[in-house]
Amino acid sequence: MTIDQAGTYSFAGRAVKRLGYGAMQLAGPGVFGPPRDHDAALAVLRAAVEAGVNHIDTSDFYGPHVTNRLIREALSPYPDDLLIVTKIGARRGDDASWLPAFAADELARAVEDNLTNLGLETLDVVNLRLMFDVHGPAEGSLATPLRAVADLQRQGLVRHIGLSNVTPTQFEEARDIAEIVGVQNQYNLAHRDDDGFIDALAAEGIAYVPFFPLGGFSPLQSAALSEVAARLDATPMQVALAWLLQRSPNILLIPGTSSVAHLHENLGAASLTLPEDAVAQLNAIGG
Repeated sequence: MTIDQAGTYSFAGRAVKRLGYGAMQLAGPGVFGPPRDHDAALAVLRAAVEAGVNHIDTSDFYGPHVTNRLIREALSPYPDDLLIVTKIGARRGDDASWLPAFAADELARAVEDNLTNLGLETLDVVNLRLMFDVHGPAEGSLATPLRAVADLQRQGLVRHIGLSNVTPTQFEEARDIAEIVGVQNQYNLAHRDDDGFIDALAAEGIAYVPFFPLGGFSPLQSAALSEVAARLDATPMQVALAWLLQRSPNILLIPGTSSVAHLHENLGAASLTLPEDAVAQLNAIGG
C-alpha cells in the first residue's frame, strides 16, 4: 500500500499528498481532555508520517492544547516536507462547549498557543474557522477577524491563510483582504451542499479539505455504500474516501482516527479506483 497512488495537489506552495491525517480524534471524548491512551496516540501520528502522510490537520482548541502537544511529542523535529495546518476562531468552554473567539486579541492568543504547543516559530497554514453557526456555514461578514489574521501574517507568525465553515459569499469577501489558499468545510457522500463551491475552487486551483469525510460523529451508513464496498472487496469507509478522491482533484483528505489499524485502512483508499457504475450508485446517496 502506498498513499502516493492518490497523487498530490498544490497547497500552500507545497506538493501535498491527497491523503493526509486529521488529529482531532486524538483528544479525549468530545474532543475534550487527554487521550484514553497517550502512547497509542503518539503511535498513530508516527505511523501516519511513516506511511508517507505530509499533511496533518490540527487545532489548539482540540483538547484544548492536547493534539498539538501530542504532535510535537511524536514528530518534532518535524520532517521538512510536513505541512501542519491549524485553525483558530473558536475556544472551548469549561463544559466542553464550542464558543466563538473572533476578537483580535483572541485570534492573536490562539496563534501564540498553536506556535507554543507545536513548538514552531511560524504556522504553515492557519484556517480562520467561522462561528456564525457552530453547526454549519452561515452568512456574516468575516472582514474584521480576517484582517486580524492577515496582520498576524504580516508579522511573520502565519505563512498562509485558509477558511473553514464558510460560504462562497464569504470566500469572495475574504479574497479582497488576503490570499486564501484553501477552504475546509463539511463534505462527504451524504452531505453535498458544497458541490458547486468545490468545482468553482477547483477551476481556480484552490484546495478544498472536507472535514467529517466519513460522517464525523455520526459515521456514514448506507446500503448502497455497503454494497459497493462488498463488490470491490473494500471497507465502506475506504469506498467513501475513494469517492472523495475521484470527486475532484483539488480535494485533500484528512480522515482522523486514534487507531493505527484504522489509519492504515483509511490510507488504503489511495489504491482503490471506483468504476463508473459504482460512482453513479454512490452519487445517488447525496441526491
